[in-house]
Amino acid sequence: MLREQSTVNAFFINFILGVIWHYAVLFVCISLNNSVFSPERKLYHCRKWERGGKFYSDVLKINKWKDTLPQHIGKDGFSKEHIEDVSIEYLDKFILETCRGEWNHKMNCVLVIVLFGINGVTGVSVILSFATIAGNMPFICIQRYNRFRLQRLKKTLLRKMERQNKMLVCTTAENESLTE
Repeated sequence: MLREQSTVNAFFINFILGVIWHYAVLFVCISLNNSVFSPERKLYHCRKWERGGKFYSDVLKINKWKDTLPQHIGKDGFSKEHIEDVSIEYLDKFILETCRGEWNHKMNCVLVIVLFGINGVTGVSVILSFATIAGNMPFICIQRYNRFRLQRLKKTLLRKMERQNKMLVCTTAENESLTE
């Protein structure tokens, strides 16, 4: 399609296509039902090689650079900059938003297929594909890394709540036996 265009024209047309693609993906992402972003879906599960997120901290040294990247405020104004609450409901919302962010950046990477489809293997498609992947992969890594950490925090919180409930039940039972 665009193979007959000059390199400058092809680059400009592809760049505009990329901008439109990214905004369209963002619109779709915001419009989709939350069930699409359920952390129970296989797409969002931890892979063995990720080692519960340790891959990102040990190999990619994500803690050194993740806070330097810009953050998009999620659906309904949800900020993922830092944890604002330590409740199960809040952590569930935060985890869901990491899935939404990951989905958004992965769908942006699908643009690579479109670029090669309309350009063939050209310098323009290679350069813009590299830029698309390089621009989205760090965010995908951050979303996955944060989700695994949040899921561990949630498990810890649930265990703590369970222990407190058991202690409350034991204390209540002891008090009832004393009053009899």
